[in-house]
Amino acid sequence: MSLEIRTIGDDDLRGWCVAALTGFLNAPTLTDEDLAFRRKDRDPARTWGAYDGDRCVATLRSFAQELTVVGGAPVTADAVSTVTVSPTHRRRGLLTRMMANDLRAAKERGDAVSTLIAAEYPIYGRYGFGPATHTVGWLIDTRRTGLDPRHAVPEGGGRIDFATAEEVRAFGPALHDRFRARTPGAVSRSEQWWLRNTGAVRLSHDPKLDPHHAVYRSPSGEIEGLASYVYEAAFTAGRPDATVRVLRLTATSPAAERALWQFLCSIDWVQRVDTGRRAPDDLLPHFLGDPRAAAIQEIADDLWLRPLDVPRLLEARTYPVAGTLVLQVEDRAGLAGGRFLLEAGPEGATCTPTTRSAGLTLDVGELGALYLGDVPATRLAALGRIDEERPGALTTADTLLHTARRPWCPDMF
Repeated sequence: MSLEIRTIGDDDLRGWCVAALTGFLNAPTLTDEDLAFRRKDRDPARTWGAYDGDRCVATLRSFAQELTVVGGAPVTADAVSTVTVSPTHRRRGLLTRMMANDLRAAKERGDAVSTLIAAEYPIYGRYGFGPATHTVGWLIDTRRTGLDPRHAVPEGGGRIDFATAEEVRAFGPALHDRFRARTPGAVSRSEQWWLRNTGAVRLSHDPKLDPHHAVYRSPSGEIEGLASYVYEAAFTAGRPDATVRVLRLTATSPAAERALWQFLCSIDWVQRVDTGRRAPDDLLPHFLGDPRAAAIQEIADDLWLRPLDVPRLLEARTYPVAGTLVLQVEDRAGLAGGRFLLEAGPEGATCTPTTRSAGLTLDVGELGALYLGDVPATRLAALGRIDEERPGALTTADTLLHTARRPWCPDMF
């Protein structure tokens, strides 16, 4: 029987969800409450399934998202998620067909870029995605931090208070919007995200977490930071030996960031703080008296970008100095390729098709990797992933595109 790729109808949703749960190695069971929430959280026109007869054997969905670019402007993104292929139907081109359909629809819709978090590295370069941000996780030995646990009150007149989940749902979206406006690589969060991540909605396969929420208020009373965390409590030889596992820590000022980390590191009985996924150049270790107290546990690629409209993307971000660059962008899918003249400067940028000779030739996925400024063009050239056609073009690209602070996406989706 031939395999059909199509968007789902309401009657298909349960089978599609079971296929997705199976693909992510969860139990293939779905409560009515789970189904009701997923019905609100899915756009049928952007939810793709591969069908072998009546059975869903592969899944992919996308949703509307805003991505913050260098300089703080948001661009419209096609966020790709819930990508699975049943182990009984691998290597049949199902993901390729679903991805092609979704990217083509995103291009027609006018999205500037497609985004995803890649569970497996080798897959998504085939579809024009490149790793644009990275993440680091630390484990802090609180006994080595050099912090004085007797002085956990923030310096400078700020304060830390606890908040309920209901309070977080009230002030959290505005705090996150302020944070993402200043963080290239950060993305928007939906109402459903806040419901699920504050415990208002619990899907049956979600871990049963009831986090604590600590809020930092500035001396003027404004909320500038939020840490959500759980305890992994234990005793060793009759002595306290607990770990704090940070689920999320959002701050809009260094003072808030410092105060929240110092608070977490000074809680009685806590011997370790597991930071979770942080920016690769996070200030955290240097908030401690001994930065070596924070030992790196993980370094990984994170947010991947797939340009869909090169001129819009390059005109949306800012540039530190004036410069001109001609890019030959190769795109085997035919969605965003071409030769483009970028004329950029602190006052703005224009990007237009051109017949000028190219300075750099690169795949659309490599442009995705370069776009937020995380990786230098010279590094990709050394790896054989970019060709310099005109001497000096790599230096110009690094001067224009590379950023002093690295981009970061704190969210999984």
